[in-house]
Amino acid sequence: MKPVQVVAVTGGKGGVGKTNVSVNLSLALVEANKRVILMDADLGLANVDIQLGIKAEKTLAEVMKGECSLRDVLITTVGGLKVIPAASGVQSLTQLSPAENAGLIRAFSELDDQLDVLVIDTAAGISESVVSFVRASQEIIVVVCDEPSSITDAYALVKLLNRDFGIQRFRVLANMTRTPEEGRNLYNKFVRVAERFLDVTLQYAGDVPWDEAVRKSAQRQKATLETYPSSKAAIAYRKLAQEVLDWPINRQASGRLEFFVERLLMSDSAD
Repeated sequence: MKPVQVVAVTGGKGGVGKTNVSVNLSLALVEANKRVILMDADLGLANVDIQLGIKAEKTLAEVMKGECSLRDVLITTVGGLKVIPAASGVQSLTQLSPAENAGLIRAFSELDDQLDVLVIDTAAGISESVVSFVRASQEIIVVVCDEPSSITDAYALVKLLNRDFGIQRFRVLANMTRTPEEGRNLYNKFVRVAERFLDVTLQYAGDVPWDEAVRKSAQRQKATLETYPSSKAAIAYRKLAQEVLDWPINRQASGRLEFFVERLLMSDSAD
């Protein structure tokens, strides 16, 4: 079975444009003829549905209770992108019963045959839930912008994942940059601090320029790729999608989706 690429988009801090990146990256991957599911993993403040102007009737909460299958909660949106809406009622995946754990693994394994890339939009901060989703993913995109608190919070997240869980490789995306040089400088600044104190490898995933089109799209509850497909930001999102497709897929545990969920659920019990 073809392995699935699982990519977590995270950042430590709120307000860095993480959900915009997740939504538009997912759509750019769909444009590249990939079958993509975008999972809103912000269990407290779901906002992927708001960004895409969709209304969720059912969420992961109902799947975990056994009231419906994961296919029932999938919402197909722009261009065929499928979205798993966040389960705001489920505060922590670490508190699920063994039956709920098994149900979640079964639910995700149903999707293996219709998926190339799973994009996880994590919550802000470094809560248990964020750490669990990031640890279970094969690729981690850390979104930073040119604010001291953005670098500080991203560093705190990378430090936690590296020191406590041995994660060593991270991709850094500079968002809302004024020039490509600003993006590269931001990355270099982050690298200088992180690689001095931590045993990590940070790889530059490029930059997304500051673009009024992103704000206007958000106001209209639509993705930038949909409303302003020729904008500077849209072009950057497509370039990022191409980068993601060039990353080698980690084939450990055959790369099947249930292994992502098993890692997700084991991440706390193992410690």
